[in-house]
Amino acid sequence: MVDVFCGAGGLSLGLREAGLAIAAGIDLDPACRYPYEHNIGASFHGRDIMGVSAAEVATMFGDAPVRVLAGCAPCQPFSGYTTKRRESDGRWRLLLEFLRVVEQMRPEIVTLENVPRLTLLPLWGEFVRALEALGYHVVWKVVDAADFGVPQNRRRVVLLASRLGAITMPKATEHVHRTVRDEVFDRPAITAGECDRHDRLHQARGLTAINLERIRIAEPEGTWKRWPEHMRVKCHTEPTGRTYPSVYGRMAWDKPSPTITTQFYGFGNGRFGHPEQDRALTLREGAMLQSFPAEFEFVPPGKPIVARTIGRLIGNAVPPALGRAIGRTIIEHIGV
Repeated sequence: MVDVFCGAGGLSLGLREAGLAIAAGIDLDPACRYPYEHNIGASFHGRDIMGVSAAEVATMFGDAPVRVLAGCAPCQPFSGYTTKRRESDGRWRLLLEFLRVVEQMRPEIVTLENVPRLTLLPLWGEFVRALEALGYHVVWKVVDAADFGVPQNRRRVVLLASRLGAITMPKATEHVHRTVRDEVFDRPAITAGECDRHDRLHQARGLTAINLERIRIAEPEGTWKRWPEHMRVKCHTEPTGRTYPSVYGRMAWDKPSPTITTQFYGFGNGRFGHPEQDRALTLREGAMLQSFPAEFEFVPPGKPIVARTIGRLIGNAVPPALGRAIGRTIIEHIGV
């Protein structure tokens, strides 16, 4: 498997655990190199896909009899805020650049994961029809990662396409969803602004005095609408701000977490307050709620921890547990 837009390696990790051999990862972000090479054990190519030829990608596979090409393009261009700006945002081309590589290389199997909104755009139909015209059997579906062992509600579209014959979608693996308690209950207790001395990623962002007051009165799955008027953020008193009830909220122990975004480590960025401790999620907790193992390393020893960078790597990742389900489907399909 070659993983285009590989990020920190969430999909590659899941596919490897399912039994696929990972040949290489490609990503423009240099922060991805260490976690990918260290945890996945495959070569990392710090390249812009627009400058990578299909011949180069084909070489990465060596003489593999079945080549799996993954292309989970960054989802930001397909978010609700940016979908009206196709012409001004060059990232729209990333999916079509991935298609270019597929068209020229014709790998046996293609897979991708992205935000559901992508399927509502003309670009999606264009992409699927192009695969079918190349002789691929294509299936896709919007799934919830919670159905595949990820302790998080995270809706994503998953596509699988094969030139080897009809392929099926991954089947849900969990009848009972994993919860926040299942994943992070045993993390050492820390306060806002503190870092666990045994795990540098288990560090919580500091809180201002007013935010400390807010989180102390916040209830699991509650809303700021129940707070005293003087505690509310000014923008929430305006009509446009009233439609965001989950910000400045706490998660519940016994339910999956909300979708982990790139800014999950900030209390005011969503329902990212710890269920009982007066702080936001730590970087490690966010990674574990994405189903990364507790020992996964994002930065080399001794290098500084930059929350914005690591938060981006974690929030943008394909959950490894979802990747594992996709990988098992591929393994079953090719009859290994």
